[in-house]
Amino acid sequence: MSKRGFALMDREKVRELARLGGKAAHAQGRAHEWDSEEARVNGRKGGLAVSANRAHMRAISKLACRADGEQGEQETSS
Repeated sequence: MSKRGFALMDREKVRELARLGGKAAHAQGRAHEWDSEEARVNGRKGGLAVSANRAHMRAISKLACRADGEQGEQETSS
């Protein structure tokens, strides 16, 4: 399957188009603006969804432990 649309563009071009689209939506009063309560509720919802995936949580925990171990080694070698 060949790439089409945004997938075909370089990342900077896609970012620029997204930036311009966001500015236009705000100028027209059509952009969604999060209040702190809405952001908190949806952030929690996303966190619960991610943490429900036990295999994913195990994998990122292992990565964090490895990163901590590497930092510890770097600190002691100084």
